[in-house]
Amino acid sequence: MPRPSTTTVVAAATALGAALLLSGCGAGDDASSSGANGSFKAARCPGQPTVTWAEPATGDGTHPVRTAMGTVRVPNTPQRVVVLDTAELDSAITLGVKPVGATRSDVASGFLDYLPKDRVAGIKDVGRIGAPNLEAVAALKPDLILTSKVRDGQRYDQLAKIAPTVMTETTGYPWKQNFATHAAALNRIPEARRAAAAYRAHAERVTGALGGPAAARHLRTNVVRFVEGADTRLYGCQSYIGTVLADLGTGPTDVVDGAPDGLMREVSPEQINQADADAVFYSSYGTPQKSKEAQITAGGLWKHLHAVTTGRSFRVDDQLWIQGIGYTAADKILDEVQQRLAKKNRS
Repeated sequence: MPRPSTTTVVAAATALGAALLLSGCGAGDDASSSGANGSFKAARCPGQPTVTWAEPATGDGTHPVRTAMGTVRVPNTPQRVVVLDTAELDSAITLGVKPVGATRSDVASGFLDYLPKDRVAGIKDVGRIGAPNLEAVAALKPDLILTSKVRDGQRYDQLAKIAPTVMTETTGYPWKQNFATHAAALNRIPEARRAAAAYRAHAERVTGALGGPAAARHLRTNVVRFVEGADTRLYGCQSYIGTVLADLGTGPTDVVDGAPDGLMREVSPEQINQADADAVFYSSYGTPQKSKEAQITAGGLWKHLHAVTTGRSFRVDDQLWIQGIGYTAADKILDEVQQRLAKKNRS
């Protein structure tokens, strides 16, 4: 996958608490938690946008889909779908659609490892994300192409000549609305709404495992990504992983306030103490040696983080936590949070 730009189990205590939890970031400006040096203040997170769903199309004709490039008419029952990014592939798999072609990620297996092997077997590789082989795409004779403007906007005219092309504006933070757009294009609205509802219920169960909404609101969780060839990234409220953690009621510390586009801020190895929180989840893009993960996590600043000294620093899979982007990935992340962090909370 191309390196991202720097500019992307108990029920809740009451129905009201659950609604508040899932409608916004889940941590108010006054939420804080005890840390090694006093308290970790919550980031000032905006509420997540409301998802707009289209109506299912009927008949054997075509239906309009609102996209970043205007309204596009697509087949009501597309049979040969090509996807050009990881979010679109996750959406298709979540909705029970096996694309005939997909761009590959920057991983040895081609497609991200968290995806079920039987669901991606036989999908044709049509080049790298952000640089698809248009001849390979055309050779598959697709009747629908899914991608985003941020990845392939400059190729829109060429792609549209091959097949109706549905582009969202960007990827990452607006993943829930993007999923609704993908569902509209694939004409899988009922299936998509069921997937979203199941995810919300899953998030409520994990919040319960963390001690309930009130406990989650006072739990600060930073996500740290060591990146080959770049500074270390701390993910903010308006990132994919930021929204998943917000759905549990937790979220990052105020270190990410002021991050460009709310996505992330970057810190040098000498600033890694700023990543501290009640819990830290970390991954590497690139090898641990080339991303400086090995060097930084062996150093004194990292070893003295509150999250590290309390046993709440967790190495996670970069493909799943950062690159995946979608409901299939998000459900697996929720499972991992429950298995690792909730267990620590009970110990």
